[in-house]
Amino acid sequence: MFSNQNVIKIVTSNFFIKLFSGVEVRGKFPISITFLLLFPLVNFSQTNFQQAEEFFKKEKFSQAKPIFKRHLKQNPKDKKTLEYLGDIAAHDQNWDDAIKYYKALVEEEDGNANFHYKYGGALGMKAVSVNKLRAATYLGDIKRELELAAKLDPNHIDTRWALIEYYLQLPGMLGGSESKATNYAKELQTISPVDGYLAMGHIAEYSERYKEAVEYYKKAVKVGGSPLTYNKLASLYEKNNQPQQALETISKSLKVHKDNNLNYQIGKLSAKYNIEPEYGIDCLGTYLANYSDNNAASKAWAYYYLAQINKNVGKKQLALTWIDKALNEKSNFEEAQNEKTRILAL
Repeated sequence: MFSNQNVIKIVTSNFFIKLFSGVEVRGKFPISITFLLLFPLVNFSQTNFQQAEEFFKKEKFSQAKPIFKRHLKQNPKDKKTLEYLGDIAAHDQNWDDAIKYYKALVEEEDGNANFHYKYGGALGMKAVSVNKLRAATYLGDIKRELELAAKLDPNHIDTRWALIEYYLQLPGMLGGSESKATNYAKELQTISPVDGYLAMGHIAEYSERYKEAVEYYKKAVKVGGSPLTYNKLASLYEKNNQPQQALETISKSLKVHKDNNLNYQIGKLSAKYNIEPEYGIDCLGTYLANYSDNNAASKAWAYYYLAQINKNVGKKQLALTWIDKALNEKSNFEEAQNEKTRILAL
């Protein structure tokens, strides 16, 4: 077997044979043999790239990034590598780098809708991160990239969501338009009915037409039934000062999806609005009993809400027990320290 060092010597020596004697290297070493000699180097490069991809899949971006960057130096137009590096930059909220990589992607493949969507999205996030005067300079490019992505792919859901947000957030004098946002929501309706209902609900909620928004979110629950649809409806109820309806909506979601995080949400609503205290205590107990590192809220917060519920019903000693557990879990827990002061004042 040839070592990498031997391969380099052979290839280098044949380069000089060609240079000084005019002998064609391909004549002395057929392409198939040259490929075989180079195979250990190619295989080594592929193995490194595959390792970087594994790091990326596991969200170990700091380990994946330097490997991808080395690969890009050797293959400066490799679209897969450019996209990986753009995605890592976006994850790190390094919008300048994300813009650089995504721009290179659209230059390499102008007909790819997803590349234009990512480029437009990165430009949009950059605009959000700077002052209003500078942000205005990005608007034309954002609009161009997102609308081009929508045109290139009539079924690109994320692009239409981005355009809805673009037209909702912009002031009218800068091109904002609810009617244009609604047109993209209608396009979503034909691609994905649940996205269409969520989008129409979002537009109505943004414009403070809450009854209309509720009806759209209910339709999204009926058609899709995902945790997101229930959460959108529950959040709107809470926003509109209807905590009981919010709690009932999350309870229905819990029955369907059996997600432990929903137990926490029910306990939080119970504590925050002083409703159904026994149910809130039961749900928080279930949350703690089934707690894992994958859950959204820490144990400290669950203890905090158990303390709050017990405070609400006048059980001072139990409330103190739970708030102390919260502080033992997280000593610098400012909200818990303030809650303990309120409990002691009972």
